[in-house]
Amino acid sequence: MLAAIATSAVSLLAVPTAGLLGHRALKRFRSASLMKIDSTNGVDEQGFVRIGGIDQWIAVRGEDLTNPVVLELHGGPGASTAIFGPRTRSWEKYFTIVRWDMRGTLKTLGRRGAGRQGEMSFERIYADAAEVTDHIRSRLGVDKIVLLGHSYGSAFGLRLAREFPERYSAYVGTDQNIHDCGRDDSVHQALLTRLRASGKRKELTAVERLDDDKHRWTDRERAMHAKLLATSDPLTLATMKKVVMGSLWLSPLHSLRELRHFVRGMSLSEQVTAGTSAFDDWADGTDFEIPFFLFQGEKDVLTPPDLARRFFDDVRAPVKAFALIEDCSHFAAFRRPERFLELLLAHVRPAVTADESASL
Repeated sequence: MLAAIATSAVSLLAVPTAGLLGHRALKRFRSASLMKIDSTNGVDEQGFVRIGGIDQWIAVRGEDLTNPVVLELHGGPGASTAIFGPRTRSWEKYFTIVRWDMRGTLKTLGRRGAGRQGEMSFERIYADAAEVTDHIRSRLGVDKIVLLGHSYGSAFGLRLAREFPERYSAYVGTDQNIHDCGRDDSVHQALLTRLRASGKRKELTAVERLDDDKHRWTDRERAMHAKLLATSDPLTLATMKKVVMGSLWLSPLHSLRELRHFVRGMSLSEQVTAGTSAFDDWADGTDFEIPFFLFQGEKDVLTPPDLARRFFDDVRAPVKAFALIEDCSHFAAFRRPERFLELLLAHVRPAVTADESASL
């Protein structure tokens, strides 16, 4: 869903002025300084690991290796969360954060190009996620890790948490995708209402022409719908421009060339969503053997909190908690990273450290 806005932003920067580049260099230098980890028991690693038959980029960062390990599953699909490193630096004081560019995404995409990413499907990336999990468990010498699903990544997260409770100490979802096989139409109807109110006739016509059965939508139609969901909402659009694209532009980990990899990855990964519209999270099961947490933007128009709350209410788990992140739409964890950290410290860290103590 970010592809169109990302493309526009990158095109504006195709021939950056000297002043713009100078500003970027200064900001990136400051961010790089902020991200330095010099604690004696800390970790700061990044590189390529052979996952699912191809080299995939994984970063591991934290100030204390005795802290709980968190594996992030980014959204998009194709939207790496590694760009948010400076914004989420404070998380690394209390958790070891693992960020992985899935196949078709940013640094993994740039490693060998679009034609050598292998199979681009939900099932293939799901298998990759399980393999990444075991790699991290082995690399860091831990039995279980916290699974953090962002946006589309949360579709993988729910299924991993159900299938492999022995590998995870807790599940945390934010911008949580809840699939109900198309029964809930509130997001689509809200989009039509916004388009009518704003007088965007061309966009309204395009949405009205979509098949009533979402399962029949093409990859391009799903992407178009997602883009309009975001761009028709002022708060979401502002967050995408400032928080998402701003973070990409100023990331000390990413070059100007990689701005284009980000955009290319968003487009390439659209095909991954082909099968998920038929998913039904209620039918797949609401029983989880591990602590279960959902932290949702209170004004999210893409993954609305009401639907996430309805699913949460039906979940049975050893410990569970639901919270709204105020004044946020999508990308709530990155718009208000300190508030998200407060929730992690209030709910998640106690649950997983208590579990570790009980197992000693």
